[in-house]
Amino acid sequence: MESILKLIASFLAVVVVLTLHEFAHAFVAYKCGDPTPKWNRRLTLNPARHFDLMGLIFFTLVGFGWAKPVPVNPDNFKKYRLGSALTASAGVIVNYLSAFLFCPLYILASYYFADSQTYFSYVLYVFTYCLFAYSLSFCVFNLLPLFPLDGFRLVEALNRKRGKVYRFLRQYGYYILMGLIIESYICKIFVDYLNVWQMGWFDILGYIMSFATNILGWPITALWGLVF
Repeated sequence: MESILKLIASFLAVVVVLTLHEFAHAFVAYKCGDPTPKWNRRLTLNPARHFDLMGLIFFTLVGFGWAKPVPVNPDNFKKYRLGSALTASAGVIVNYLSAFLFCPLYILASYYFADSQTYFSYVLYVFTYCLFAYSLSFCVFNLLPLFPLDGFRLVEALNRKRGKVYRFLRQYGYYILMGLIIESYICKIFVDYLNVWQMGWFDILGYIMSFATNILGWPITALWGLVF
Protein backbone atom coordinates (compact mmCIF):
# COMPACT_ATOMS: atom_id res chain seq x y z
CA MET A 1 0.00 0.00 0.00
CA GLU A 2 2.86 2.36 0.80
CA SER A 3 4.34 2.02 -2.69
CA ILE A 4 0.95 2.84 -4.26
CA LEU A 5 0.57 5.93 -2.08
CA LYS A 6 4.09 7.05 -3.04
CA LEU A 7 3.25 6.62 -6.71
CA ILE A 8 0.05 8.68 -6.32
CA ALA A 9 1.86 11.46 -4.47
CA SER A 10 4.68 11.41 -7.02
CA PHE A 11 2.25 11.63 -9.94
CA LEU A 12 0.37 14.56 -8.41
CA ALA A 13 3.64 16.41 -7.83
CA VAL A 14 4.73 15.78 -11.42
CA VAL A 15 1.43 17.23 -12.65
CA VAL A 16 2.05 20.46 -10.74
CA VAL A 17 5.75 20.80 -11.63
CA LEU A 18 5.37 20.11 -15.35
CA THR A 19 2.33 22.37 -15.68
CA LEU A 20 4.04 25.33 -14.03
CA HIS A 21 7.13 24.80 -16.20
CA GLU A 22 5.31 24.75 -19.53
CA PHE A 23 2.90 27.53 -18.61
CA ALA A 24 5.92 29.72 -17.83
CA HIS A 25 7.29 29.15 -21.34
CA ALA A 26 3.94 29.97 -22.92
CA PHE A 27 3.30 33.05 -20.77
CA VAL A 28 6.73 34.61 -21.36
CA ALA A 29 6.62 33.91 -25.11
CA TYR A 30 3.21 35.55 -25.30
CA LYS A 31 4.38 38.58 -23.32
CA CYS A 32 7.40 38.89 -25.62
CA GLY A 33 5.08 39.23 -28.60
CA ASP A 34 4.48 35.70 -29.86
CA PRO A 35 0.79 34.62 -29.93
CA THR A 36 1.67 31.07 -31.04
CA PRO A 37 1.30 29.48 -27.56
CA LYS A 38 -2.14 31.06 -27.18
CA TRP A 39 -3.24 29.91 -30.64
CA ASN A 40 -2.16 26.37 -29.72
CA ARG A 41 -4.07 26.54 -26.41
CA ARG A 42 -0.92 26.27 -24.31
CA LEU A 43 -1.41 29.53 -22.42
CA THR A 44 -3.23 27.63 -19.68
CA LEU A 45 -2.74 25.89 -16.34
CA ASN A 46 -4.72 22.90 -17.58
CA PRO A 47 -2.24 20.00 -17.15
CA ALA A 48 -3.74 17.98 -20.00
CA ARG A 49 -2.56 20.59 -22.52
CA HIS A 50 1.08 20.15 -21.55
CA PHE A 51 1.65 16.42 -21.02
CA ASP A 52 3.81 14.17 -23.13
CA LEU A 53 2.82 10.61 -22.18
CA MET A 54 6.29 9.06 -22.23
CA GLY A 55 7.85 12.04 -20.49
CA LEU A 56 5.17 11.90 -17.79
CA ILE A 57 5.71 8.17 -17.22
CA PHE A 58 9.49 8.57 -17.01
CA PHE A 59 9.18 11.51 -14.61
CA THR A 60 6.76 9.66 -12.31
CA LEU A 61 8.77 6.43 -12.20
CA VAL A 62 12.35 7.61 -12.61
CA GLY A 63 12.39 11.26 -11.53
CA PHE A 64 13.58 12.50 -14.95
CA GLY A 65 11.18 13.41 -17.73
CA TRP A 66 9.75 16.10 -19.95
CA ALA A 67 6.51 17.71 -21.12
CA LYS A 68 5.20 18.59 -24.55
CA PRO A 69 7.29 21.51 -25.87
CA VAL A 70 5.43 24.80 -26.18
CA PRO A 71 5.27 25.86 -29.86
CA VAL A 72 7.01 29.19 -30.32
CA ASN A 73 7.78 31.35 -33.34
CA PRO A 74 10.81 33.52 -32.43
CA ASP A 75 10.24 35.71 -35.49
CA ASN A 76 7.25 37.19 -33.63
CA PHE A 77 9.32 38.39 -30.69
CA LYS A 78 9.69 42.13 -30.32
CA LYS A 79 13.40 41.53 -29.65
CA TYR A 80 14.51 38.24 -31.16
CA ARG A 81 17.48 37.32 -28.98
CA LEU A 82 16.03 38.67 -25.72
CA GLY A 83 12.65 37.04 -26.31
CA SER A 84 14.24 33.71 -27.22
CA ALA A 85 16.49 33.73 -24.14
CA LEU A 86 13.68 34.73 -21.75
CA THR A 87 11.31 32.12 -23.17
CA ALA A 88 13.91 29.36 -23.05
CA SER A 89 14.87 30.14 -19.45
CA ALA A 90 11.35 30.82 -18.11
CA GLY A 91 10.59 27.20 -17.22
CA VAL A 92 13.72 26.55 -15.17
CA ILE A 93 13.41 29.91 -13.40
CA VAL A 94 9.81 29.16 -12.38
CA ASN A 95 10.82 25.66 -11.23
CA TYR A 96 13.58 27.11 -9.06
CA LEU A 97 11.25 29.69 -7.56
CA SER A 98 8.69 26.93 -7.01
CA ALA A 99 11.29 24.84 -5.20
CA PHE A 100 11.94 27.84 -2.95
CA LEU A 101 8.22 28.15 -2.14
CA PHE A 102 7.60 24.42 -1.76
CA CYS A 103 10.55 23.87 0.58
CA PRO A 104 8.86 25.30 3.72
CA LEU A 105 5.73 23.26 2.97
CA TYR A 106 7.88 20.12 2.94
CA ILE A 107 9.63 21.15 6.18
CA LEU A 108 6.29 21.72 7.92
CA ALA A 109 4.89 18.46 6.57
CA SER A 110 7.96 16.57 7.83
CA TYR A 111 7.36 18.04 11.30
CA TYR A 112 3.67 17.24 11.52
CA PHE A 113 2.96 14.36 9.13
CA ALA A 114 6.12 12.25 8.68
CA ASP A 115 5.25 9.91 11.55
CA SER A 116 1.49 9.98 11.07
CA GLN A 117 -0.32 6.67 10.65
CA THR A 118 -3.08 7.95 8.35
CA TYR A 119 -2.93 7.52 4.59
CA PHE A 120 -3.83 11.14 3.91
CA SER A 121 -1.04 12.49 6.09
CA TYR A 122 1.48 10.14 4.51
CA VAL A 123 0.46 11.19 0.98
CA LEU A 124 0.62 14.85 1.98
CA TYR A 125 4.13 14.39 3.38
CA VAL A 126 5.40 12.58 0.26
CA PHE A 127 3.57 15.03 -2.00
CA THR A 128 5.23 18.11 -0.46
CA TYR A 129 8.63 16.44 -0.60
CA CYS A 130 8.15 15.56 -4.28
CA LEU A 131 6.99 19.09 -5.06
CA PHE A 132 10.25 20.46 -3.69
CA ALA A 133 12.55 17.72 -5.02
CA TYR A 134 10.97 17.51 -8.49
CA SER A 135 10.91 21.28 -8.94
CA LEU A 136 14.63 21.40 -8.20
CA SER A 137 15.53 18.30 -10.21
CA PHE A 138 13.44 19.39 -13.22
CA CYS A 139 15.17 22.78 -13.11
CA VAL A 140 18.60 21.12 -13.17
CA PHE A 141 17.59 18.46 -15.69
CA ASN A 142 16.35 21.06 -18.16
CA LEU A 143 19.62 22.98 -17.98
CA LEU A 144 21.42 20.11 -19.74
CA PRO A 145 22.39 21.36 -23.24
CA LEU A 146 20.69 18.45 -25.01
CA PHE A 147 17.85 18.80 -27.51
CA PRO A 148 14.96 19.23 -26.77
CA LEU A 149 15.68 20.51 -23.24
CA ASP A 150 15.72 24.18 -22.24
CA GLY A 151 19.49 24.18 -21.89
CA PHE A 152 19.80 23.53 -25.61
CA ARG A 153 17.18 26.16 -26.41
CA LEU A 154 19.03 28.70 -24.30
CA VAL A 155 22.32 27.99 -26.09
CA GLU A 156 20.44 28.25 -29.38
CA ALA A 157 18.96 31.61 -28.39
CA LEU A 158 22.24 33.13 -27.25
CA ASN A 159 24.37 31.85 -30.11
CA ARG A 160 23.01 31.88 -33.65
CA LYS A 161 26.06 30.10 -35.08
CA ARG A 162 25.26 26.58 -36.24
CA GLY A 163 28.57 24.71 -36.02
CA LYS A 164 29.33 21.02 -35.74
CA VAL A 165 28.67 20.85 -32.00
CA TYR A 166 25.25 22.47 -32.42
CA ARG A 167 24.31 20.14 -35.27
CA PHE A 168 25.44 17.11 -33.29
CA LEU A 169 23.44 18.09 -30.20
CA ARG A 170 20.43 18.97 -32.37
CA GLN A 171 20.50 15.65 -34.21
CA TYR A 172 21.54 13.26 -31.44
CA GLY A 173 20.64 15.10 -28.22
CA TYR A 174 17.34 13.28 -27.81
CA TYR A 175 18.95 9.87 -28.17
CA ILE A 176 21.74 10.78 -25.74
CA LEU A 177 19.13 11.98 -23.28
CA MET A 178 17.06 8.81 -23.57
CA GLY A 179 20.19 6.70 -23.17
CA LEU A 180 21.17 8.55 -19.99
CA ILE A 181 17.67 8.20 -18.51
CA ILE A 182 17.43 4.48 -19.29
CA GLU A 183 20.96 3.84 -18.02
CA SER A 184 20.14 5.70 -14.80
CA TYR A 185 16.91 3.72 -14.36
CA ILE A 186 18.70 0.40 -14.83
CA CYS A 187 21.30 1.39 -12.25
CA LYS A 188 18.55 2.32 -9.79
CA ILE A 189 16.85 -1.06 -10.28
CA PHE A 190 20.09 -2.88 -9.47
CA VAL A 191 20.73 -0.70 -6.42
CA ASP A 192 17.19 -0.47 -4.98
CA TYR A 193 15.73 -3.88 -5.81
CA LEU A 194 18.66 -6.22 -6.40
CA ASN A 195 20.94 -4.73 -3.73
CA VAL A 196 23.83 -4.43 -6.17
CA TRP A 197 24.99 -1.11 -4.77
CA GLN A 198 28.11 -1.04 -6.97
CA MET A 199 25.89 -0.18 -9.94
CA GLY A 200 25.41 3.25 -8.39
CA TRP A 201 28.95 4.06 -9.51
CA PHE A 202 27.81 3.93 -13.15
CA ASP A 203 24.75 6.18 -12.82
CA ILE A 204 26.04 9.03 -14.99
CA LEU A 205 22.88 11.13 -14.95
CA GLY A 206 22.52 10.49 -11.23
CA TYR A 207 25.98 11.96 -10.60
CA ILE A 208 25.19 15.05 -12.67
CA MET A 209 21.82 15.59 -11.06
CA SER A 210 23.05 15.01 -7.51
CA PHE A 211 26.00 17.37 -7.91
CA ALA A 212 24.03 20.17 -9.57
CA THR A 213 20.96 19.79 -7.34
CA ASN A 214 23.02 19.99 -4.17
CA ILE A 215 24.68 23.18 -5.42
CA LEU A 216 21.47 24.87 -6.58
CA GLY A 217 19.46 23.53 -3.66
CA TRP A 218 21.86 24.68 -0.95
CA PRO A 219 20.77 28.38 -0.92
CA ILE A 220 17.12 27.29 -0.58
CA THR A 221 17.63 24.81 2.24
CA ALA A 222 20.14 27.08 3.99
CA LEU A 223 17.78 30.08 3.94
CA TRP A 224 14.72 28.17 5.13
CA GLY A 225 16.91 26.42 7.69
CA LEU A 226 17.45 29.82 9.34
CA VAL A 227 13.67 30.27 9.58
CA PHE A 228 12.86 26.82 10.87
